[in-house]
Amino acid sequence: MTSVAETSRASRSGVRSLLTGARSAWTAPLLIWAASRLVSTLLLATMYVLATANGWTFASYRQDPSFFTFSGSWDASFYRTIAEHGYPATLPLDDAGHVAPNAWAFLPVFPAIVRAVMALTGASFWVAGVLVATIAGAGACVLLYRLVLAVGCSHRARWATALFAFAPTGFLLQVAYAESLLLVLLFGALLALVRRRYWLIAPLGVVAAFTKPGVLALAVALAVHLVVRWVASRRQDDPFPWRDRIAIVVSGLVVAAAGLAWPVIASAVTGRPNAYVDTELSWWVGFVGRQHFAPLTPWFTMASTWLGPLGILLVVAVLGGAVWFFTRRSTRALGTEVLAFTASYGLYLVAVFLPQQSLPRLLMPMAPLLGSDVFVRTRWRAVTWLVVGVCLQPVAIVLLWFLGYP
Repeated sequence: MTSVAETSRASRSGVRSLLTGARSAWTAPLLIWAASRLVSTLLLATMYVLATANGWTFASYRQDPSFFTFSGSWDASFYRTIAEHGYPATLPLDDAGHVAPNAWAFLPVFPAIVRAVMALTGASFWVAGVLVATIAGAGACVLLYRLVLAVGCSHRARWATALFAFAPTGFLLQVAYAESLLLVLLFGALLALVRRRYWLIAPLGVVAAFTKPGVLALAVALAVHLVVRWVASRRQDDPFPWRDRIAIVVSGLVVAAAGLAWPVIASAVTGRPNAYVDTELSWWVGFVGRQHFAPLTPWFTMASTWLGPLGILLVVAVLGGAVWFFTRRSTRALGTEVLAFTASYGLYLVAVFLPQQSLPRLLMPMAPLLGSDVFVRTRWRAVTWLVVGVCLQPVAIVLLWFLGYP
């Protein structure tokens, strides 16, 4: 018979285990995030000092040169325009009457939050933008850790988070871009899906839809989850109450509607049909000339323009490699939700995005795949990928932050 003392010790042990696990779910990813910020900040600061001392040209707000304006290069200038002046009611046109690059290509949540921080603190856009992005980067690390932990184990969660934070594009988690904010929302929504907290997905998905494009992949993941649960319930493997079915369908429809809303809003405000698509196409001109948009063609257009028939073969090889990766047992082991979201997000990139130097940045929402055996099966393999990421980060900073926008 169990004694009172034994019962008390068991209870205390259980409480300690629970508290330790709760702390680990926060402290492990936050420690990884903090260490990665030391590395990224050191690399960015080194590049900034070298560029300033040697008069190198780089894209930033040069009227007030500082490390914070350096951390707000390229697309951050559009977010600053939105935060300070909003969106243009009339689209700018070039000499030929075509739509020129403008703020409508960038969604409003990040600049709205930065503007609120500016109003509360009196900080400049550059300081407020870096602050918001850096805090969101911490949240993204925590939620990615918890997501991989929910579908794997602590070993995979720690290494996936480390590979994400120390990746070649890791410095983007602290510059005045919307990436880290989008990742917080997406990873939070995926974690809610894995934990079957369906009503939480709708608000997270809606906010994400007005942070950056690509949220339709979340709606696809919900649809796949619905089918998988319905099939399991037919086999009596998993009860599927109607309240869950309704929550999944409603959340999916809400997220899908939000994901399609911005082009409609842009057209309504500017009075120009296809305002958003024409704005996005204005960035294509320097790469492939003036084009009409057709789904599933941008990668082939880019490849054939620059490499001819060899480029087409390269795209086919890349797509074949992606199919191989997604059909591996270790990738499928990450769960239906992660697999459905990342696969559909990858398909979205192939369907609508012209692959150029922004592609590494746009691949960041696929970070849950870093929990696959391809990256973290053994400690040696994970360490190797980590070293590769850290070594490539200064290369990425030079190539993307100085020579072309990421």
